[in-house]
Amino acid sequence: MTVDEEPDVKPQRTIAAGTTDSTALRRAYGAFATGVTVVTVGGETPHGMTANSFTAVSLDPPLLLVCVGRTAMMHSFLGNAGEFGVSVLTTRQESVARYFADARRPLGAEQFDRVDWQPGLLTGVPLITGAQAHFECEVWGAYDGGDHTIFVGRLLSAQRLPDDEALLFMSGRFHQLERQMGDVA
Repeated sequence: MTVDEEPDVKPQRTIAAGTTDSTALRRAYGAFATGVTVVTVGGETPHGMTANSFTAVSLDPPLLLVCVGRTAMMHSFLGNAGEFGVSVLTTRQESVARYFADARRPLGAEQFDRVDWQPGLLTGVPLITGAQAHFECEVWGAYDGGDHTIFVGRLLSAQRLPDDEALLFMSGRFHQLERQMGDVA
């Protein structure tokens, strides 16, 4: 197919501005592949949550963001913590992603008994062992994001661990990239 040709694919459903069809909107958003992370807070009541709403914001100052639903337990934990961690998961850690997305898991420190983790060097927040990257942050700002809050973190430490394939999430499912020959540097 050339750039000028249009694909013979019809949209499943057009979503008008102001509608509340969250299922159709979730399906449309799901067309964008994201990485998968576990966001954590430490302290007396440590907590973790699987999140794919994570992105770099700025290099100077070094900032990143995570979006947390207002009804999620992590919302109040992160809002009160002041510091948080992000572990970028690999394809071998799909079970970890599923675990921290399960509302039936134990709460508090006990939820970390079933996963390998290590305390962050600067903050002590739990970081998932074997992750592709770790970030420790202090909360730099919190902004209204509709039914979510956008938490911006100022980076305290970043560590890229041995090269591994990132776990991806798209169309409501976990995915992995196939390694390509001759990758661009």
